[in-house]
Amino acid sequence: MQRLAKLIYPAQCLTCDEMIEVTRGLCPTCWSNTPFIVDHPCEACGRPLIGDAQEGDLCDDCRAQPRAWDRGRAAMLYAGNGRSIVLRFKHGDRTDLAHSAGQWLANAAEPLITPDTVVAPVPLHWVRILRRRYNQAALLAARVAKLHDRPYIPDLLKRSSATRTLDGMTAEQRRDTVAGAIQITAKRADKIKGKRVLLIDDVMTTGATLTQCAEACLAAGAKGVDVAVLARVDREA
Repeated sequence: MQRLAKLIYPAQCLTCDEMIEVTRGLCPTCWSNTPFIVDHPCEACGRPLIGDAQEGDLCDDCRAQPRAWDRGRAAMLYAGNGRSIVLRFKHGDRTDLAHSAGQWLANAAEPLITPDTVVAPVPLHWVRILRRRYNQAALLAARVAKLHDRPYIPDLLKRSSATRTLDGMTAEQRRDTVAGAIQITAKRADKIKGKRVLLIDDVMTTGATLTQCAEACLAAGAKGVDVAVLARVDREA
């Protein structure tokens, strides 16, 4: 039956109409145009490092201003087909992308997983969820948690206010906009005490939103926080 189904409904590339041999994959052209991060990244933010980088090295930004979390990873850069995938997933109602994107992110996040890791998404305000109908970070987080067999807490964090979109803002403007907007859900706080939290989001630009999330987790008693994002903006505004 599976062979018959493939003949009737042949697999197509996730981002173009090219026929491919495997389901939920990319054709060779789209794969080569997707900037997956494969070399040693910055240990804190996941950005690719230039030159003779070693495992555990930090980028200049993370040396100058330490992050609120411990370690960070990203599956790809927010450029080329990486940007196209994120936009289709986030704004194009392409929730089917969560399956493959979650696998890529789970692979990138593997060094961050520990026996006491719990997984949680960066939250959306309920107004934005009502408009979009889903939280793309939650879809990714659920997939990562399942693949690594770790506890998943979809409502660990909440947004108390609907902040403006951060697109086009400077790092300082982003910090000011999200300041105080994210808190721990009180009934979930006990689930992270003494545990490591792996925060999942779709894109990291300056890390302002992830900082708010990490600080909330630490204040609630988390032993440590790591972050993993589908795509990393290579250079901040």
